[in-house]
Amino acid sequence: MDYAQYTPILRKNKHLTLTERVKIELLTNEGKTPYAIAKIMERPINTILNELRRGSVDQIKQGKLVKIYYADAGQARYYKNRKNCGRKYSLMECSDFISYVETQMLDGDWSVDAAVGRAAAKSSIIKKLSTKTIYNYIDLWLLKVRNIDLPLKLKRDNKPKRVRQNRRVLGDSIDQRPKHIEDRQEFGHWEIDTVIGTKAKNDEVLLTLVERMTRNVIFRKIQGKTAEDVMSEVARLKVEFGNKFSHVFKTITADNDSEFAALSDLKDSEVGIYFTHPYSEQRKAQQPDKEIYTKGQTNLPL
Repeated sequence: MDYAQYTPILRKNKHLTLTERVKIELLTNEGKTPYAIAKIMERPINTILNELRRGSVDQIKQGKLVKIYYADAGQARYYKNRKNCGRKYSLMECSDFISYVETQMLDGDWSVDAAVGRAAAKSSIIKKLSTKTIYNYIDLWLLKVRNIDLPLKLKRDNKPKRVRQNRRVLGDSIDQRPKHIEDRQEFGHWEIDTVIGTKAKNDEVLLTLVERMTRNVIFRKIQGKTAEDVMSEVARLKVEFGNKFSHVFKTITADNDSEFAALSDLKDSEVGIYFTHPYSEQRKAQQPDKEIYTKGQTNLPL
């Protein structure tokens, strides 16, 4: 998603973005020390050290086990950690309150609001929850009460839902992709995406391809975020790899953005093309540096 109020000015105490992680990977590959990287990126040294620790992956080089930092590994670890953030459920702390409310709704046929109000008035119950929280727990199937036990709610919710017609489907769904690809044990399965800067008329775009097993990344600068620009760069890759193209790129997975609308044409080259579920992607809005645009990494095992 592109933000209307986006600003390239770095705000303090903010989490690292994917673009910053890519820059850390490039600077690390150039041999920069964590201190130098922190100074270049104007970030605290501890932020860089923690990121390098979280995003480093064991790799074997020249028969030795070494740790190498990869931007997508750091981003994946970031998303995993974020899932554990936020306030946890209060079910155990409010067991007396929950038990009372469940009994009144199931045995007394009370509404949620009435049961919560009566429970809140009882001085013997210390920990209490709101009506909204009880509804949320019912929707999540965390209580004995189900929505079918709430006839008033079912009546309110029994409105015709608007079904979106003509949802954009560009090709084979990711559900059809061979399951063994998830294991990251075979080389040749890539994920393609685009990264844009500030929304401007002549905005430059970074095309990225990440290989799932080795986590090798190909960065290419393209003229715009269009299907023609993406396919033009893919055509250059086909020329570079020649008859090895279908061996290096066995499958490519993309989201349902319009710039990948023509990607299915690669199926004629014996490349499997798959798309994530429509409208389910978490879109990213980053500000790539010009320095990142000019760098690429194509040292792939052929």
